[in-house]
Amino acid sequence: MNNGNRTGLNIAICGLGTVGGGTLALLQKNAEELRLRLGAELKVTRIATRTLDPEKLSGIENLSNDPLDAVNDESIDVVIETIGGVDPALEVIRQALVNGKHIVTANKALIAEYGNELFQLAQENNVTLAFESSVAGGIPIIKALREGLAANKIDWLAGIINGTGNFIMSEMTSKKRKFDEVLIEAQELGYAEADPTFDVEGIDAAHKLTIMGSIAFGIPLQFNKTYTEGISQITPEDISYADELGYCIKHLGIARRSEKGVEMRVHPTLLSKSRLLANSNGVGNAILVHGNAVGATLYNGPGAGAEATASAVVADLVDLCRHIQSGATSPVYPPLGYQEMHSDVSVVDIEDINAEYYLRIPAMDRVGVMARISSILQAHNISIEAVIQKEAISETVPIIILTHSAEERQLNKAIDAIEALEDVAGKINRIRVEPFHGEAA
Repeated sequence: MNNGNRTGLNIAICGLGTVGGGTLALLQKNAEELRLRLGAELKVTRIATRTLDPEKLSGIENLSNDPLDAVNDESIDVVIETIGGVDPALEVIRQALVNGKHIVTANKALIAEYGNELFQLAQENNVTLAFESSVAGGIPIIKALREGLAANKIDWLAGIINGTGNFIMSEMTSKKRKFDEVLIEAQELGYAEADPTFDVEGIDAAHKLTIMGSIAFGIPLQFNKTYTEGISQITPEDISYADELGYCIKHLGIARRSEKGVEMRVHPTLLSKSRLLANSNGVGNAILVHGNAVGATLYNGPGAGAEATASAVVADLVDLCRHIQSGATSPVYPPLGYQEMHSDVSVVDIEDINAEYYLRIPAMDRVGVMARISSILQAHNISIEAVIQKEAISETVPIIILTHSAEERQLNKAIDAIEALEDVAGKINRIRVEPFHGEAA
């Protein structure tokens, strides 16, 4: 099709795991529907995968276990990269772009960490690098941010963007179970990997937030500046205390425009139980986006899985096919939605944000301890919104405090001072609160 053939696209799939296999199956299942939509055929003519099974791949003209065979094939128009990870996926994409191939990828880590370089390479070679499937599975959030909301100045977005973490938090909340116990069940059900670090420590969500934040605010991809905190330290006690205060705990990715720049942070968050995101449970994803014209819009659905993610891969193929059919020779769109980026806008350090906070303090059961804690908070310009003081557990009593908005740097100093008191028996558990004051969310 790149050479003037307008009858369809010749496609190579590199990596035939969950997403690659799902994409092949969807292209085959919906082949006639796609032909009617496009007046052209999306034809998989090459597959590169580590494990070749010719019987299962009947009808595919060329099979190989080397993805470079696919990217060096002159007949291929589009390479679908579903290998995952960095090695060899990065080399495959680089070589494909140099060879003038369009790329469709589901590789969020590669986009978040190497996207700036790869988009530049795509531009130099006048091809498109499409990545809708890299964030939130079947939810078309990239298209919504880049195209559907293009008239808006985005104020903020907040999302549950890792299904494993959401499943764990949902189970801990509804059944008062411990983190370790629910994690084992998530692994048994196939929701969590044998090494669940990327999911439960927030790295997967941080990759996705980096991509969404870059598109929302027109800033270069800066994964290394996205603050990342996981859910492994959340306890059933924290969930119970949050509930008593009218909140639930969700693992959120939050990107917000502020006077200091753009906040990019992934962490456990207290949400009012009346908020839309508070009611998203199980393995699904949900993302709220607030634009200055449209207000708050919610995007909800399956964030992973073979067919859901394949749906987004094939949507990118449809865009590419229509674009080429139109006779256009430029890429389909600016990959991050901006012809000119806001390169002067910085990502705000986590210590410079202002937020409200939940604190669980393991205090000794002594007269005056609350007064001493309050005095330290006041000295650091932190005011208290609510307090729960429970009955003593042996010699300690958990004190639960909700603060008004404060600078995180000052809160950290206050926590250090409180933990240094003889009245305090251990580490303070701190969780940020997202109140969405005055915002329909």
